Amino acid sequence: MVVQLITLFSGILIIRVLLTKEYAFYTIANSMLGTMSLLADSGISTGVMSQGGKVWDNKEKLGSVIVTGLFLRKRFAIFSLLVSLPILAYLLWHNGASWGQILLISGCLVPAFFAALSDSLLEIVPKLGQEIIPIQKNQLFTNILRLVMLVGSLFLLPFTFIALLTNGIPRFWGNIKLKRIAARRANFNQPKDTAVEKEILKIVFRGLPELIYYCLSGQITIWLLSLFSGSVSSIAQVGAVSRLAVIINFCTILFSSFVIPRFARLPANASLLLNRFLQIFVGLVFFAIIITCLVWVFSPALLFVLGKKYASANHILLLYFMGSSLGFISGMTFGIYASRGWILNPLVSIPYNLVVLGIGLLLFKVSTIDGVLLYNLYLAGMQLVLHLWYTLFKITELRKQQSLLVAAETAIQKK
Repeated sequence: MVVQLITLFSGILIIRVLLTKEYAFYTIANSMLGTMSLLADSGISTGVMSQGGKVWDNKEKLGSVIVTGLFLRKRFAIFSLLVSLPILAYLLWHNGASWGQILLISGCLVPAFFAALSDSLLEIVPKLGQEIIPIQKNQLFTNILRLVMLVGSLFLLPFTFIALLTNGIPRFWGNIKLKRIAARRANFNQPKDTAVEKEILKIVFRGLPELIYYCLSGQITIWLLSLFSGSVSSIAQVGAVSRLAVIINFCTILFSSFVIPRFARLPANASLLLNRFLQIFVGLVFFAIIITCLVWVFSPALLFVLGKKYASANHILLLYFMGSSLGFISGMTFGIYASRGWILNPLVSIPYNLVVLGIGLLLFKVSTIDGVLLYNLYLAGMQLVLHLWYTLFKITELRKQQSLLVAAETAIQKK
């Protein structure tokens, strides 16, 4: 909670100090950073979690899994940069940024990107061992350092590239400490494992179509506004209200730290997996409802925190949180089944996603901020339907396999 409060305070500081146009550039750059990180990961962290869950109590084997994951992620990072930076440059130029601003913003975004390449993989080690407190202390240190750098620099130089640079530098320092924490349970002086690499790549290539869809849909609100709204104030408003999603971020961190690693470690017992999944899903829905109701009740106070520039964004705040809450349930449901190494067949996901995207573009007016937010809400709901169906399908399939195995064993015993 302390970490999230510091993050919230840092975000509000950036919102209040930066001019509306600068904050719109910051929002575009941050959305592209999320896309770059997704492309660089491409499901590698899911594969590492799946493979690491099998050897989580073996220091050498777990170290080999992490080393293999880091090797793959560095290779994917080059492709991510080549794809993402030109798109970022175009979006910034399209919304009025000069070429000097574009070069500074792109250059300062790269350190944060490279820091993100390793931290999510290194965190898997203590998460599998449920060493949560060291991770929290490291996150606390990183966020305090970022806040100090923001206060020390942003008031003097209130520009987008400064805000981005103060995000990347503390993460580099935090990653050094994170590697020391992970080294307690994983020996990194190991060669990459070819067999593990093949298993991770299987997950990567099978889940690549889904990932590409997430790259498009995950930041689609900002992208559509950047391309069609013709107003940097709309981009800034959505970026500002997104900073208040600290409650959802907090729930996501808790879930990723405690629930997904434990679900990954569960034995392949269909009844046990079904019971645990239903318990988790009910908890997710409960969280989402509570979050949305709190935002609805306290929206005037929340918007007061953002400042006068965003005081009229009441309905934008509510629509954004409704979409984010559904997206939270959908993303965590995906994380649950992906942690077991279950990857949805692209022959199912690609047609489904294309149809969903197409129908949404016909239903909603994406040239307006309300239309874009409703479109985002619709996409999150349709993704939740898909992920919920697939999780239950895989557990049912496992139950059938186990029933057949028991029947075969019984027949052998009778003979």
